[in-house]
Amino acid sequence: MRNRIVLAALLAVVCMLAGCSLKEAVPESTSAESTLPPETETTKAEPPTIEEFPQTWEEPTSEPPEEPIEGSKIIVATDMHYLARSLTDFQKGFEYSVDHGDGKVMQYIWEITDAFVEEVKEEQPDLVILSGDLTYNGEKESHEEFAGKLEEIEEAGIPVIVIPGNHDINNAQAAQFVGDTFLGADNITPEEFEEIYQDFGYNEAVSRDSASLSYVYQVNDYTRALMLDTCQYERKNLVGGMIRDDTYDWIEEQMEEAWNLGMNVIPVAHHNLLDESEVYLQDCTIEHSEQLIDQLESWEVPLFLSGHLHVQHYMRSRADSGIYEIVTSSLSTPPCQYGILYYGDEGSFRYHTKSLDMKGWAKKTGSTDKNLLNFDEFGKKFLSKVFYNQAQDEFKRLDTFQGLTKYQKEQMAKVYAELNAACYAGKVVDIRDKAIAKAGYKMWEEEGYPSILAQYLEWITSDGTKDYNVLSSE
Repeated sequence: MRNRIVLAALLAVVCMLAGCSLKEAVPESTSAESTLPPETETTKAEPPTIEEFPQTWEEPTSEPPEEPIEGSKIIVATDMHYLARSLTDFQKGFEYSVDHGDGKVMQYIWEITDAFVEEVKEEQPDLVILSGDLTYNGEKESHEEFAGKLEEIEEAGIPVIVIPGNHDINNAQAAQFVGDTFLGADNITPEEFEEIYQDFGYNEAVSRDSASLSYVYQVNDYTRALMLDTCQYERKNLVGGMIRDDTYDWIEEQMEEAWNLGMNVIPVAHHNLLDESEVYLQDCTIEHSEQLIDQLESWEVPLFLSGHLHVQHYMRSRADSGIYEIVTSSLSTPPCQYGILYYGDEGSFRYHTKSLDMKGWAKKTGSTDKNLLNFDEFGKKFLSKVFYNQAQDEFKRLDTFQGLTKYQKEQMAKVYAELNAACYAGKVVDIRDKAIAKAGYKMWEEEGYPSILAQYLEWITSDGTKDYNVLSSE
């Protein structure tokens, strides 16, 4: 029991990136309950300084920079982390997980999902791609309920295709929240995943990989989606991603067939193809991904789509050439955005993000919830609070911070929250120079070693030189 309490108390130390090198605040064993640590200053309601956080990002443009190119309009979303409503009672166990988690707005995950479904119907794309972590921690009930939401999209005549994420299959941390405790919940096998989502890609696949849950989906006459299952769930669930040798052979067969037919291929995976974060490499980038990079580039594939990182980002395998990878941020994390990809019949593409219009959805549905009616502001304050808590928990964990005053720690926590929230939105460039000039940032530079958060901030500011919400290649 004591170990589980410590695990929950230290959650914030490793929760910057939900998919990478971390687990949710749930017990390793799903058969026994776990009691939360006693309430402390950082587990109480929002700290008094939270209201003072500046706006940390500008909303990304809702329109592409130019007119859509001829081809397919595809909505790309990832890391929904849906939780069946019946699996929480909204008490202290759930509240603590939310406030000391990684920024997912789990208290409104049902409204976020419903708003996404409605926006998809309004956008009328040719296809919706969901690249894994469909559920909170792979709860069977969450999968079944979420699949029901996807049925609403398909009933509107819009196809949906999915692949699993590291949270979705054989997850021993599948959880339900009861009072102050985390209790185990039923998870699912790979076979059950395919059965639940059979109408969302698997039944329509033009080819299936016998070694994984990978498959090929025909987008249109000119383009196929190569849906790659990069997850490790045999014999137990792991965070990191890899591709089996047999799957590499299958990929080569599919690429050769598409080439001979004159078709484009859009590879999609949950884990990252490239080293998108210099700090969080382990468990984020696909193991030995250089093999997959070489394989795809040999067939002149221009674009790779992924998630997992929860950060809006993109990069290219080589400075002026090679394959682009776009990482779409988590739909459940403010600014709660998804990608709109226009993919040309000849392989060109344009991509931009769009934030969910939660305020519009709330008004349309007659909601009186003030947080939903002011969701943009609520989301910014919520994310700042979560990241503020992460920093404060780090200060308690490491002796190196013990000589700092409460005021100094507060300034450091505020600038960390500001930069990390902007990083998640792909908008560090908007605040970078002002944030670096703050006293709190300089204290991270001077006093932060050996904290991983200090290294993370250094990467954020060195990387945050562009807006990662818009990309085109023609």
